[in-house]
Amino acid sequence: MRLHDISSRSWEHPSDRAALQALRRVPGFDLVLRKLFGLISERSIRLITLGSAVEVGPEQYPQIDALYAEVLESLDAPRRYPLYVSQNPVVNAGAVGMDDPFIVLNSGTIQLLSPAQVRVVLGHELGHILSQHVLYKTMLRLALDAGRYAGVVPLAGIPLFAVLAALLEWDRKSELSADRAALLATQDPDAVRESLLRLAGGVGEGASVASFQAQARRYEEEGGALDAVIKTLTLLGRRHPFPVQRIKELDAWIESGAYQRVLDGDYPRRQDDPESSAWDAWKESAQGYAEGLRTSKVARLFQRKDEGDQG
Repeated sequence: MRLHDISSRSWEHPSDRAALQALRRVPGFDLVLRKLFGLISERSIRLITLGSAVEVGPEQYPQIDALYAEVLESLDAPRRYPLYVSQNPVVNAGAVGMDDPFIVLNSGTIQLLSPAQVRVVLGHELGHILSQHVLYKTMLRLALDAGRYAGVVPLAGIPLFAVLAALLEWDRKSELSADRAALLATQDPDAVRESLLRLAGGVGEGASVASFQAQARRYEEEGGALDAVIKTLTLLGRRHPFPVQRIKELDAWIESGAYQRVLDGDYPRRQDDPESSAWDAWKESAQGYAEGLRTSKVARLFQRKDEGDQG
């Protein structure tokens, strides 16, 4: 079923929005963003992918192309974003880019997952694009590789750890939104649950979604205060919540009735969204930091570095 003119606000998790707002308030965030995106252009990322991966289309992976067309139609996407398959045995996928995003599926994903489950992954990544997550996800990839560029980008002096920690926290929360988008794109709760089970290691005959849901409830409900601290610490550095957390969050959204309300047509429309993009939001937050950064120790460090480079 096509969800005409559906806004990404229909599936965005409150924790996703809260974490993104917190991220934009981290001192130095805009400066890191500016430096990292001065390092590499979207065009270069696209050309690397075009040269090293297989582009999906009617004549290349036609079955995947058909699945992709289904999720694009379900979420009433404004256009078709390029889709590639990359040689990588790890079961994963990603939405990449800034102003003109695209999706990359790892070859391990299409080898392990069924067509219905691949459609879930495609819906998940499309959700990231429509929620304008890709700007910050691309930034996180670059920031995690910042050490490789240490001789090119003067990151010393920026509170990079704080920015990375905030990015990772938001990144995990954004997955909860994208799981909801995958559900709306496929309108197949069992396929989404089975995909999460597969990601956790539930491969082959005998893997049970019902048992995995019970495991998720035990993970959430059992243990005391110390266990809660340990659970938090074990997530540090991870880019995804644990699969048991994701399936429990998805089930909670379904049980709340919110999923059915969307299917019934009760959802915000894209035409009513504020006329702003992720770039606009960044520029707005950057202006808020600008004055303080001009006189800050971080800014002076960059000024000295730039002067040294010019000399």
